[in-house]
Amino acid sequence: MMLKKITFYMFFLSVLGIHSQEAYKRTIKLMGSRFDITVVSSTKDEANKYIDLAITEITRIENLISSWGANSQTSLINKNAGVQPVKVDLELFNLIERAIHISKLTDGAFDISYASMDRIWKFDGSMTKMPSEEEIKNSVSKVGYTNIVLNKETQTVFLKLKGMKIGFGAIGKGYAADKAKVLLKDKGVVSGIINASGDLNSWGKQPNGEDWNVAIKNPLNKNKVFALLPIYNKAIVTSGNYEKRVTFNGKTYSHIIDPRSGYPSSGLVSVSVFASSAELADALATSIFVMGKDVGLDFINQLKSIDCIIVDEHGEIHYSEGVQSKNNKI
Repeated sequence: MMLKKITFYMFFLSVLGIHSQEAYKRTIKLMGSRFDITVVSSTKDEANKYIDLAITEITRIENLISSWGANSQTSLINKNAGVQPVKVDLELFNLIERAIHISKLTDGAFDISYASMDRIWKFDGSMTKMPSEEEIKNSVSKVGYTNIVLNKETQTVFLKLKGMKIGFGAIGKGYAADKAKVLLKDKGVVSGIINASGDLNSWGKQPNGEDWNVAIKNPLNKNKVFALLPIYNKAIVTSGNYEKRVTFNGKTYSHIIDPRSGYPSSGLVSVSVFASSAELADALATSIFVMGKDVGLDFINQLKSIDCIIVDEHGEIHYSEGVQSKNNKI
């Protein structure tokens, strides 16, 4: 009987300890974007220590993958395009290898060599006419993931064409969110959220024991949400084109451009992808914009443990098979 009482008392203390923790949040600009870092901790000082660690890790990732820094490994790869292979850290090599795998999986709808694209489309209101077919074709002449050569033995990356570039704008923030999550979990943080301007990864639960909830904004009215979804140890990335668009001949084009054709995507205004990592969700969200609703939904439905919610230009909501639909229009 005494043993049972002691066991119950220890259980009671454990539960009490969980619910005595609080969620602490800090907002900071990193990688040129807003990051909201939330950790569940016993004290504010402890939480700040963990958040500082996350910021250091995200800054490290930025220095590794940024193409703005002249001496970053990514910049060196781009500088030596068409000249010679560049030896890189295993972490960067593996990131590029995963990106190429997604390119193959999406038939080139996702491609980190999009950075080679000529910026002939403007989404700031300055465009008065569409670029010519020749201009569009030429704009993607140096784009193509098949021209990225990886050598595992020498751990080198080589871009075949002079003037070719790679960039991680489509997956960099998601990757940083993933790495910060891994670091904090390793340090013993039981729960938290890393939100990199819509590239979000979570783990654990709220201090009250409930799942974290993610609000998906109405892309046609940013002050409203059309879905509030619980997530547990998952990443979600929402991409939208409702702010950067241009219309010609009655057709609206988004800022997300098909790297294969040079034409901007059309027909969709928002894509949310749920996956095991923000890096993967980020890449797939971009791919779905390029693929379009029907091909995108069919593609996601063939993938295990990955789901999406798509909003088209008419405000119709489309769900992959694993998402319980509650609304069909926003």
